[in-house]
Amino acid sequence: MARLIADTNLIIDLERGKAMPLVNDDDEIVISSITASELISGVALAAPDRQPKRAAFVEQVLAELPIIDFDLNVARVHGRLCAAMRKAGTPRGAYDLMIAATAIAEDRPLLTRDTGFAGIPDLRLLLV
Repeated sequence: MARLIADTNLIIDLERGKAMPLVNDDDEIVISSITASELISGVALAAPDRQPKRAAFVEQVLAELPIIDFDLNVARVHGRLCAAMRKAGTPRGAYDLMIAATAIAEDRPLLTRDTGFAGIPDLRLLLV
């Protein structure tokens, strides 16, 4: 059984009918509270005719997938990541670093299609 954390874009792909790749029935998939926030924001930003369907999908995801909180442990990892990326001259978006910090703190690979996560120290990626 793999213990994975899925990023926002992968969940959006599911909404659009794309299959979750490289996942077995016994794998444990979770999302970060930041991903939950991004999904909720996406509902609010959707065109009015798409909001009901998108809201129903997001609520199903939030009900079915465990959500990892952005707690003090994750905040400590996030702070170190922010500093390391700035020192290296490769700053990243705050939300992406929060999701990466959650994966690192939980010792889970990040399941993603987004190659922008590459190069984040200590982040294990499962690129699909």
